[in-house]
Amino acid sequence: MAGNSKPLTPLRYPGGKSAFSPFVKKILETNNLVGGHYMEPFAGGCGVAMDLLFDNYSKHIHINDLDPAIFHFWQAITQEPDAFLSLLSKTKITIDEWYRQKIILQNPNDYSPLIHGFAAFFLNRTNRSGILKAGVIGGKNQTGNYKLDARFNKDRLAKLITRIAGCADRIHVYNYDAIELINKIDIILPEQSFIYLDPPYYVKGQGLYRNFYTHQDHVSICNALGNINHKWIVSYDNCSEIKSIYKNYRQKEYNLSYCACNKQKGSEVMIYGNNVEIPKKPISEILHLKI
Repeated sequence: MAGNSKPLTPLRYPGGKSAFSPFVKKILETNNLVGGHYMEPFAGGCGVAMDLLFDNYSKHIHINDLDPAIFHFWQAITQEPDAFLSLLSKTKITIDEWYRQKIILQNPNDYSPLIHGFAAFFLNRTNRSGILKAGVIGGKNQTGNYKLDARFNKDRLAKLITRIAGCADRIHVYNYDAIELINKIDIILPEQSFIYLDPPYYVKGQGLYRNFYTHQDHVSICNALGNINHKWIVSYDNCSEIKSIYKNYRQKEYNLSYCACNKQKGSEVMIYGNNVEIPKKPISEILHLKI
């Protein structure tokens, strides 16, 4: 799948849409929204948001995540980057440290947001596929082909974090439930803004995310989007339930290769708000997807 060959975000994320940036850029161009504000109510790894920010497609990005661990990570690297980088430099990547960081992640009230955010980062880089609920790379006995530090290049990660911190005045971080945030969008965002939602997967969300959704949660997101004036798109795993929920909106199917424990190709569906002008080229051509 086409996209930036170099990661722009320090987080690995199941179902992350970093390579989706060319399509979102085309949407912004088509709808005359280049240089405006961009929001992700389900931020996660923020791969698309960072690409838009660094390429100046969006002047400001608004990233939101209900999971306090992910929120604390983004809050820490934008508000306390020096302290975060110090932790990165001095923390050893060992199985004993993995156990310690897991305890911190599970007990956020016992630690500062900085320490809790670093724990989320540490486990994201050392767990299989970046899933906070998953086990450690290489197993607890470290007998696997890859060890827990296989995705933990400190120098590269420090450079990524430093680059993001340098744009902190253009990054706005929130910790709302997505529906609550959507209900505030007309207040938070100026008119020239675009919203991209990538909610938890309908079918496999419970196994991948700490905050997964019920059927009614997905319905509520759809209902909330119907009440806002800003332009938006939503990407989902392609299933009959989602198609039915969004039956009043335009939908386009596509195949997307992603990694969540193992490489696989998944069918997904893009849903467009009624006031969004869709690019003439299909998603598959813009992203150079293999059909």
